[in-house]
Amino acid sequence: MKSAVIVFPGSNCDRDVQTVLAATGLNPVMVWHRDSSLPKVDLVVLPGGFSYGDYLRSGAMAAHSPIMREVKAHAERGGRVLGICNGFQILTETGLLPGVLMRNAKLKFLCREVQLKVEITATPFTRHYQKGQLINVPIAHHDGNYFADSDTLKSLQDNDQIVFTYLDNPNGSQLDIAGICNKEKNVLGMMPHPERHAEAMLGGADGKMMFEGLAA
Repeated sequence: MKSAVIVFPGSNCDRDVQTVLAATGLNPVMVWHRDSSLPKVDLVVLPGGFSYGDYLRSGAMAAHSPIMREVKAHAERGGRVLGICNGFQILTETGLLPGVLMRNAKLKFLCREVQLKVEITATPFTRHYQKGQLINVPIAHHDGNYFADSDTLKSLQDNDQIVFTYLDNPNGSQLDIAGICNKEKNVLGMMPHPERHAEAMLGGADGKMMFEGLAA
């Protein structure tokens, strides 16, 4: 298995993800956002951070980086794409996932551990979890309030696209959404950081199961 981590100006979780991918046998390579070609990989990760300083809207400028054309083509071929935090914002800005991530309800940056519920396991990202399982994963965001119109929300529910929900919604997200996937289940965006809970000595290992599932 091979993976790529896309690095934007302002990414700050790219090395964290690289370390976890390497530790779980996903053989990561780092790809600069201005590259126009993507190596042959099974998984692409858009890491957390503040691409382009979050100017305009979080992820809006990164969505137009040259490499994103290749990321979209990779996803359309059925390749796996994982967007974490700012990566989730980029996925919505490119249209790979529906909805938008708005400013947190109380207009404050949030950085703490939260509890998530695993809503579906029929994805390559969650197949090592159990449906209904509660996991602890950190968040660190200012624009994590998921919003979509009523038709989109119904579609997400009807097509089992809501992957993770918050038990104690920290940011005002509709339907307590913490992570969603596309209809084909090969693209996942989530605001919490599974790479930050991938080793017990870092405070928890619930996130490691996601990467182990991807490597299986």
